[in-house]
Parts: sequence; C-alpha cells; structure tokens
Amino acid sequence: MSQASINPVAQPAVTEATVSEQVTMKKVMRRLIPFILLCYVVSYLDRINVGFAALTMNKDLGLTPSQFGLGAGLFFIGYFFFEIPSNLALHRFGARMWISRIMISWGLISMATAFVVGPKSFALARFLLGMAEAGFTPGIYLYFTQWFPGAWRGKATAFFLIGIPVANIIGSPLSGALMELHGMWGFQGWQVLLLLEAVPAVLLGVLCLFLLPDRPSKAAWLSSDEKRWLENELSTEQNVLAARHGNKLKDAFTNWRVFALAAANFCGIIGSLSIGLWLPQIIREFGLPSHQVGLVAAIPYLVGAIAMTLWARLANRSQRRLVYVAGAIVLAALSLAISAFLHTPLLKMLAITVAVASILSFQATFWAIPSGFLTGRAAAGGLALIVSIGNLGGFVGPSVIGFIRESTQGFTYPLIFVAAALLLGAVITLALGDPSRTNSRTTSSSKESA
Repeated sequence: MSQASINPVAQPAVTEATVSEQVTMKKVMRRLIPFILLCYVVSYLDRINVGFAALTMNKDLGLTPSQFGLGAGLFFIGYFFFEIPSNLALHRFGARMWISRIMISWGLISMATAFVVGPKSFALARFLLGMAEAGFTPGIYLYFTQWFPGAWRGKATAFFLIGIPVANIIGSPLSGALMELHGMWGFQGWQVLLLLEAVPAVLLGVLCLFLLPDRPSKAAWLSSDEKRWLENELSTEQNVLAARHGNKLKDAFTNWRVFALAAANFCGIIGSLSIGLWLPQIIREFGLPSHQVGLVAAIPYLVGAIAMTLWARLANRSQRRLVYVAGAIVLAALSLAISAFLHTPLLKMLAITVAVASILSFQATFWAIPSGFLTGRAAAGGLALIVSIGNLGGFVGPSVIGFIRESTQGFTYPLIFVAAALLLGAVITLALGDPSRTNSRTTSSSKESA
C-alpha cells in the first residue's frame, strides 16, 4: 500500500513481502501486552480489595451490610460521570500521558482510603477512587484500536482480560495474608492491605511514561518498514469502518448497538463485581480465617483464567462472538441460581466457580465486538459509553446485595438477584441479532494461531 496519499514524497509499497505480519504483530504483543496486563491486574486489585478489607473494616468503622454495599458501589458512580471525558482526553493527549495520570492519581487515593473513619468518609473515598480511575479500561480498548488490526484485536483483548482472574489469583491470597498484619506500623490489618496494594499503581503510572508509545510511529523498537506497514493496515481498516459506521462522536451516541452492548455489559458487571466484592464474606460464612478465605477465593479465578482463554479461542475461530457471549452468561446465571440453594461449602464453591469462569468467558469475548464497528472519536466515545453504563452495574449490584442481605440475613436471595440480572443480559445479547453484522471482519486461523 502506498503512503503517497499522506506524504508528499511517495514511499515504497510496504507489503507482507517486505514485512512479516506475524513477526511485527508478535513484537507488538511482546512489547505492550505484558505491561498493560500488569497495569490491569493492579487496577482490578485496587477495585476489589475492599471486599477483603471488609472482613474486619466493617466492624471497625461500624458499617452495616447496606452501608458497605452502597459505599463500595459508589466507586462506579464516580467512574460513570468521568468515564467519557477521561477517554476523550486520552484520545486528545495520548495514552502515555493520560494512563500515567490515571494510575498515579488512583494509587494515591487508594492509599488515602486506609484512613477513612466511618460510613461517610468511606463512601467519599470510593467515589473519588472511581473518579480517578475513570477512563482506564476503555482507554486501553481505545489504545488497542491504535495498535492492533481487527484480526489481532480479539487476541490482544483476551490477553488483557486475563488480568481479572490473575488479579484475583494473586490478590486473594495476598490480601488474606496482609489482613493478618494487625499492628504493623500501628495500623489495622485492613489499613495495611489498602496501603501496600496501592503502591504498585503509582510506580506503574510513572513507568507508563517510558513504556507506552502513543502510536506505532513513536515506537523505537519497530523498524521503519514495520511502522509504515502497521499504520497502513490500521488506517485502511479505520477508513472502512468510518465509511460503514461513522467515526464521529455522534455516530456512537446514535448507534443502537452501542446502547444494547452497554445494557448487556451492565448486567454482566452486576455479576462480576457483585461476586468480586462479596465473595470473601460468602466464604467467611464457612468459618474460615482471613488467610484461608484468600486462598479459597482464588480458586474460581484460577479455573476462570483457563476457561476464558479456551472460550475466547473458540469464539475467535467461529467469529460468532455474540453467541458465545450469550452462552457464557446463561451458564453463569444458572450456576449462581443453583449456588443460592446449596449449603455444603464444597458444592457451593463448585457452583460459584462455574459461575465465575462463565462470567470471565463472557468478558473475554464481549470486548472484541464494539471495537469491530467503532473507530476514531466514535470509538473513544462509544467504548467509554459502554463501559460507563456497564459500570453502573458495579454500583447497583453490590448495593442491592447489601440491602437484600441486611433484610434477609443471608446470601440466598442476593445470589438469585445476580442470576436474574445475568439472564437479562443474555436476552439483550441475543436480541442484537446476527453477530456478523457487528463484527464483519473475519480472522484467519493463521493470524489467531500465533
């Protein structure tokens, strides 16, 4: 493809004859994905570690189940109001500077959460944390559209979302262990937990300035031919998408698929965040100490990491992602509904494990869909809108569970509520119709087998 259209001096054509797609994209994957994955692990850990802190924090601060659920959920209200402005700022100022700003600010506020003294300060800290972190996840999805052609974006997204189970696999035992450090520096165990787990966010935020190039043209580790080939591929793809779906902000806000996906994501997040925040307390009812709660809480996510990888691979090969999204969320709903009526710890954890693995599989296949028809400012606004509306599920789910649990003194009805929300998400997903209409580009098996 010629660069003459964008450069007064015509450049030699850069094709797969001169640049190997496999070599170039594997290099991009190696350079970007591990660091981005690490950032997401830290992000998700800072988001859910309050669930472990609650094992003793609630008593120290005098928080009722409804106050904890409401306060924990306010994170997502802050996230909602600042999501779209943050993502538009990233589109304007570049990923390197903006993601660095996001991580440093959320790390500092997460540290400050260790010093809350009651329900009001806890709620305020959670709101501010959501405000600071707003834009991170959709910003990464937008960043992927600037680096990965459609045939590779599904794989990049799946690797990125591995961060959710990895955060829980590492974070659950770590959080349980840190909770045992009562008296360290004169702090309670939950304060030590919140302080120490916030430090990596600040450090990684600084590293973003050095390790995240804004675009291929700024990557010192790509050759000039590789840069030109990759930017040609991305430019051609974005032009096709812009002609088909539009690339302006209003195109995202007038596209019914964006709102349908946002609603499905809302239901899915009710499931994922409700389990993530309340699972430690569900396990605590088995009579286990904090460090054992952490070990048991990691099991569903260990299984989920394997399941979501296999599920995403099957979805990419079939190119019928919406069918796989709906199938995963239906299985999650059924598993949670069954777990609500099980009282044997082993059987209850088995059902919850299936539910967690299914929710992770839903997320692994879901996020390749919107980037398949959004580009430019439409992608920045559309992805942020889907995440923003979806993240309201992170407020609704934990809050409603807190109120139901306080009224019923158990987790049976809260789990039924989450199962119903997931089932609604499956119905919305299926209502989208033919998956090929939202993801028309096919992925060759050779590109996905890398």
